[in-house]
Order: sequence, then structure tokens, then C-alpha cells
Amino acid sequence: MTSPPVPPAPLVARLRGARRVVVLSGAGMSAESGIPTFRDKGTGLWARFDPQELATPEAFRRDPETVWAWYEWRRHRVARAFPHAGHMALTALAARPQVESLTIVTQNVDDLHERAGAEAVLHLHGSLFAPRCFDCGRTCTLADPQKDEPEGRTTRLAPPRCATCNGPIRPGVVWFGESLPEAVWLEALRKVEAADLLLVVGTSGLVHPAASLPDAARRHGCDVAVLNPDASTLSDRSGMDWQIQAAVGLPALLSTLEM
Repeated sequence: MTSPPVPPAPLVARLRGARRVVVLSGAGMSAESGIPTFRDKGTGLWARFDPQELATPEAFRRDPETVWAWYEWRRHRVARAFPHAGHMALTALAARPQVESLTIVTQNVDDLHERAGAEAVLHLHGSLFAPRCFDCGRTCTLADPQKDEPEGRTTRLAPPRCATCNGPIRPGVVWFGESLPEAVWLEALRKVEAADLLLVVGTSGLVHPAASLPDAARRHGCDVAVLNPDASTLSDRSGMDWQIQAAVGLPALLSTLEM
């Protein structure tokens, strides 16, 4: 019988005393639910496409049908995925009596944190479920994705039109060459600077400006712990980092707190 993983003692002690917690989550967290990371090679009809060439405003202007079809394929895949035990553990951690606030700042464009019950989620890179007009910026509501994924059968799909200006509807994500939504970024900074503890989960820490949040936290006296199976991402500054997957480590950490 395999023994349960044991979280680093300094991390457990710090989390026990933390009142304001921020979690910075990245692609690794969603990958554990079966959602490919952005740079993973596509499958099926999308195997010959480079995601980085589709995720730009210029690509949408040039070929909106292909870009929209690809994002609809991604949206349908996300809709069929499920939050894992790590997502659930964060929701349970937020409900602990001594935790005044727990904010999730995510680089992911899926809705797995919300479906796990998280209430305070800041999407730095937007969301597949928040489309808006390419021309006037008004938000748009799409039909719920169907499990049979009809969009997965084609690489061209005309985007819906805006009810206000008739412009094409675009995915509500941040594309290459675009800035992060300013209000979301400023709120993320504010939360990090006021936090007691920042948990960095499932992210390489290489994508800016999100990668600057741990340093911003440290400058304001906030402790930082990294949970990631990739040892190269660990900072090893305080003994709180843990080389482990989110779906395993976060539930184990929560269980240790309850002992």
C-alpha cells in the first residue's frame, strides 16, 4: 500500500496561520483534468495547425472561420473535462474558518475552478466561456457545448454575429500581442500584495506578466510556495516548495491541515 504524500512541514505551518491566501494556477493544473496545454500538438483535424499561429488578432481578421472552429473545438473539450481533487481541495481550503479570503488567479482559460465551487477567480488570460464582439467589444452568450462536439468535425466554422453591431464574435481570451485585461491584472496585484501566502500551482513561471506575481508578493512580505511536478520551477527559498502534482498535493495538504 502506497503511503500518502507528506507536505513540507514549513508549508503546512505557514498555511495554518494564513488568513489571506492567493493561488496562482497554470496549465499544469488543467492538464491533470485532461485538458492539453496550449502548446501541445493538436489531434485529429487540428494536428497540422500551430496554435500560436491561430491565437492572434491578425489570424482572426485573415481567417475567422478557422480560428473560431479551433476555439469551439477547445471549448467543447473543456466542457467534457471535470475538475480534479486539487480543484476541490482549493474550494475546501477557502471554506476553512480561519481563511478570510482565498483568491485564485489563473492563467487558464477554462472554467474548472468555477465548476469546482470556487467563487473568487481572476482570469488573467480571459475565458473560453466569455466571448465578445471583435468590433465593439460587447459580450455574447453562446449555447452550452454539446457532448457530441459537432464542431470537431470541421476546421472551418463561421463565428456568430454581434446583436448590436453585426461584427464577428471572437473568443474571450487574450491573444498573442494583446494586453491582459487591466482591471483583472490590477486586482490580481492588489490581492497578491495583501496576501499572507501565495501558492503557485501547476505553472512554469515563464509566462509574463503573470510570472512577476511571486516577486511582487515577496516584496510585500508575502510567503510564496510552489507546487509543481517539474523540479525546475521550484524556487527552494524557504523549504515550502513541493515537487508534486496538484491533484495529489493539494488534497494531501488539506488533509494535513485537518489533523
